[in-house]
Amino acid sequence: MDLFEYQAKALFAEHGVPVPQGKVASTADEARAIAEEFAAAGTSRVVVKAQVKTGGRGKAGGVKVADGPEDARAKAEQILGMDIKGHTVHRVLVEEASDIAEEYYFSFLLDRANRTFLSICSAEGGVEIEEVAETDPDAVAKVAVDALQGAPADVAAEIVRQGKLPEKAAQGAAELITRLWDVFVAKDATLVEVNPMILTGDGRVVALDGKVTLDENAEFRQDLESLASAAEGDPLEVKAKEKGLNYVKLDGRVGIIGNG
Repeated sequence: MDLFEYQAKALFAEHGVPVPQGKVASTADEARAIAEEFAAAGTSRVVVKAQVKTGGRGKAGGVKVADGPEDARAKAEQILGMDIKGHTVHRVLVEEASDIAEEYYFSFLLDRANRTFLSICSAEGGVEIEEVAETDPDAVAKVAVDALQGAPADVAAEIVRQGKLPEKAAQGAAELITRLWDVFVAKDATLVEVNPMILTGDGRVVALDGKVTLDENAEFRQDLESLASAAEGDPLEVKAKEKGLNYVKLDGRVGIIGNG
């Protein structure tokens, strides 16, 4: 089960992963009210981000910076109801604008082919990691993670080293990686991705975005029901679920019928 960004960041925060402060709005007026709270606390600039379970939000116009409450309302009005790759935007995340000095990439995932866990780290963040891996393979480090050892400080530091993250971000990134492993294990995730993981102007390493996929086979020990938003997944998957079918939409023109 894929999570929305705001849900992923809530899980991150539970495990001490630094994330920007933000709240979710389903109307433009709610977005303005949230921006007013930030303005009252001394933060006038906010970012209004479409909450959909697909990539490419920025290119589609689903991520906008707003200067003040009224601008946040206007930006939310533009984004709510948008169609992004077949996904309708029902909610926006209104969060404090971050002072971005540099952007990196990091993820943990289940490596089914090699029957292990894998970490991917790169100093090239904020872009599609697949494109970076294709154009500049040396810029993307893939480090296997032992399930029993996990990602304590020394392992996280080695991942950062192989990912060629700069020294000024090394310690903060390693700490964030260790905490992301805690999320990965505690929530029975198959993917935990941060793109971008940023270095702020004052030297902090923060998860600016978050993508999490949870293993539905672990539903017996995880509270997945509270995270499910049945009406907000892929339209075809939603329609199939209403008819009691297990359907997963994939790219391409080849279909698979599984009967086991």
